[in-house]
Amino acid sequence: MSEFIRIENVSFDYSPEEIEDPHDDVIKNISLTIEKGSFVTVIGHNGSGKSTFAKLLNGILVPTSGKIFVDGMDTSDENLIFDIRRRVGMVFQNPDNQIVATTVEEDVAFAPENLGVEPSEIRKRVDEALESVNMTEYKEHSPSQLSGGQKQRVAIAGIIAMQPECIIFDESTAMLDPKGRREVLDAIDRLKENGMTVVLITHYMNEAANADRVIVMNDGKIEMDGTPREVFSNVEKLRSIELDVPQITDLCHRLKKAGINIPEGILTEDEAIDAIKKLARRGKSI
Repeated sequence: MSEFIRIENVSFDYSPEEIEDPHDDVIKNISLTIEKGSFVTVIGHNGSGKSTFAKLLNGILVPTSGKIFVDGMDTSDENLIFDIRRRVGMVFQNPDNQIVATTVEEDVAFAPENLGVEPSEIRKRVDEALESVNMTEYKEHSPSQLSGGQKQRVAIAGIIAMQPECIIFDESTAMLDPKGRREVLDAIDRLKENGMTVVLITHYMNEAANADRVIVMNDGKIEMDGTPREVFSNVEKLRSIELDVPQITDLCHRLKKAGINIPEGILTEDEAIDAIKKLARRGKSI
């Protein structure tokens, strides 16, 4: 996969008038790349810097020092910010903050209309975007009649209709019940299958376990960066920075500490079952 976002020695500090909370997060000399078509999750405790990091990726915030390039474009160049935001869409925690129209299809059409897209193309994009998040049957509904998960899927459809190359989800499942969260994660899975670059900011470890890559932030810095298996194998280190691991990983870690020779870094129930079956076949007590 080719590079899509490059972050070079980036730091960020809020100005005094922007600070609402004395614990507002900052970014401290981060460097990394995000590849086109990858699914990256960013995790960290509250105040670790992950939401600030998300807002830096499409120019909502501009680095205090260092550079961020999106598809080769410098996010600090005001002349390029429109093109950058067309390539990198963002879905926020509260869908009500992104819904602006009185019907679902009008809301999804809002951004393409503002981009000057032809009406026939807008119709096509709206239909395709709603289909991609399984919301076609609700196209004439008022957003106010929808559940939280459905509203969030409408917000995602509105971004998809802009035809970006990357979508950032800034804790977009945090306010949802389990059903709504599952609906949004299913929509993200479909985006990934279609080659979209996805960056998911989350505090749900089970969500992070499904990504290609997990970035762990702590105190504005990158604490860990690797595959889910590599990251979640470090149970004690994650706990030392106030993070947990997927439930099944935690269970297997406890079994390991109890003297059962089960592999580290198990991420799914199926993997745990297979590991236990292998132990049973070898005559090991579990």
